[in-house]
Amino acid sequence: MQACTAIALSGGIDSLVAAALLRDRGCRLIALHFLSGYEAGGGLCGTHGDDANFAALENRARRSILPLADQLDIPLHIIDLRKEFQEQVVDYFVDTYGRGQTPNPCLVCNPAIKFTILLEKARIWGATHIASGHYATIEAADDGRMRLLAGIDKRKDQSYFLARLSQQQLASAVLPLGKLTKEQTRRIAHSKGLIPATTTESQDICFINEGTYNDFLARQPGFRSQPGSIEDMGGHVIGSHKGLHHYTVGQRRGINCPAAEPYYVVQIDQQRNCLRVGNKEDLLTDRCRVDHINWIAPAPQRPLQVMVRVRYRHKAVSALLSPIDTNRVEIRFDAPEPAVTPGQGAVFYQDDEVLGGGWIE
Repeated sequence: MQACTAIALSGGIDSLVAAALLRDRGCRLIALHFLSGYEAGGGLCGTHGDDANFAALENRARRSILPLADQLDIPLHIIDLRKEFQEQVVDYFVDTYGRGQTPNPCLVCNPAIKFTILLEKARIWGATHIASGHYATIEAADDGRMRLLAGIDKRKDQSYFLARLSQQQLASAVLPLGKLTKEQTRRIAHSKGLIPATTTESQDICFINEGTYNDFLARQPGFRSQPGSIEDMGGHVIGSHKGLHHYTVGQRRGINCPAAEPYYVVQIDQQRNCLRVGNKEDLLTDRCRVDHINWIAPAPQRPLQVMVRVRYRHKAVSALLSPIDTNRVEIRFDAPEPAVTPGQGAVFYQDDEVLGGGWIE
C-alpha cells in the first residue's frame, strides 16, 4: 500500500494549499485537525475530559474544517488533544510568566504537540509522515542527517519556530511551502478554487482569543501575582507595578512613571518582585547565555560565527557563539542588541541553515 501522509489542517490558507500540493503530487493523504480546548467562541476553552464539551467542540470544528477536506477529497479526523495541550503548552506558558520570564509557546508546541503527539495519532490511520503549512524547508544532508532551512519568503519564514525539532521529527515532517512566497500560496489557492475557513493570519498566541495576556493569566488556577516596586537603574524606587506578569523586557507602555524621557523595562527581578526600568540605551547588551539547546546541525566544539534571532520578529544579527557545554552557549553580539529577553528562544543560523536553538537565560 502507498505510504500515507497526514496534513495538519488548521483552517487557514497555508495548510490548505500545502495539502493540495501534496495531493497533486499523488500522495495519499488524510487530514487531521486537533482540538486544544482553546478554540475561539463557545465558552468551552481549557476544558478536557468532558464528553459533552468535546462533542460541542468537535461539531463546531467539523462544520469549519470538513468543507476544506471535502475540497481536497480527503478524509478528516478530529483529534482531542485538550489535556496534552494544557499540560505541554498552556501550563508552560503560565509557569514561565510566573518565573518572571517571557515564554514562546510555539517553540514548545511544535516539537511537543504537532510533530510528536499528533504524528502518533496519525499513525493509527497508517500515516508515516506529518505535513504542515510552515514556511521552511527540510533537506537530507550527505551524511544522512536532516537539515532545516529558512523559507525563501523572508517576511514569512517560520524556521525559527521549528528549531527545537529532533532529527527523528524532521525526518517525519513534510513542508511543501518552504520554496514558495505567501503571495504564490495565495495565487495557488485562487487558481485551484480553494477556500479557507479563515482568511486571517495565525496569531502569535493561538490560545488567547479574547482579552489580554494578563486577563488570561489572571484566570489560570494557582497563578499568583502581587504589586511591587519599580526602580530606576540607580536602585531608586520611582513607582509601583501591579504584578510582574504585566511586563516584558523592552516594554515601554504601561510603566506609568513620568520622566523627561520614556522608561523601558530593563529587568524583571522575580526574587525581589521588582521591576527595573531605564532609558533605551539601558536595554542594550553585548551578550547573553542560551541553555537547553536542541542542536540540528552537529554541536560546535569551538567558537563559531553565526547569525542569531533572539525572537521571531527579529532580524538575525551576527554574533560569536562559544560553547560552554553540550547544551549551553554564550552569545556575544557583534553590536549591542536591545531587549534580549529571558525565556525567549534564540535560534542560530549559518546562511539559511538552522544550526539549533535554545532558551535565553
